[in-house]
Amino acid sequence: MDKDAVKRYLENGSSSAGPGSASTRTPRFFESFIMNGLRVLSVEPGRVLCSLSVPDRLLNAGNFLHGGATAALVDMVGSATIFSVGAPTSGVSVEINVSYLDSAFAGEEIEIEGKVLRVGKAVGVVTVELRKKNGKIIAQARHTKYLAIPVPSKL
Repeated sequence: MDKDAVKRYLENGSSSAGPGSASTRTPRFFESFIMNGLRVLSVEPGRVLCSLSVPDRLLNAGNFLHGGATAALVDMVGSATIFSVGAPTSGVSVEINVSYLDSAFAGEEIEIEGKVLRVGKAVGVVTVELRKKNGKIIAQARHTKYLAIPVPSKL
């Protein structure tokens, strides 16, 4: 596991397909829009801890963290958590389940923690929790990804 690659993946707005990727694509708007300002606090096998000061751009009409932005953070931090155990790919999402329990407002510092439940040859499952600095849970999620490396077509 390359801790620095996991950190670059998150802090640089996922400008590549993931740690160890040979991709040279330019950064994509969506990932940069969501991830800008994310700070990686800790990376260890099976666990990633990040923090984010909630920016105005991620607020909904009620002036708190948008549910779609929360789900995108779950997707990105969940993928990085899968990378933290040495998976060669982050695969594709099969399911993301998010329970929204509280709100976070502009400028509020939140923590985002991903933990591996299981990473096998074909499927990876992680939990991701967003919480306030006082420990109050904002959202709790489970993210399932299909990891199998595609086999080239014989056609």
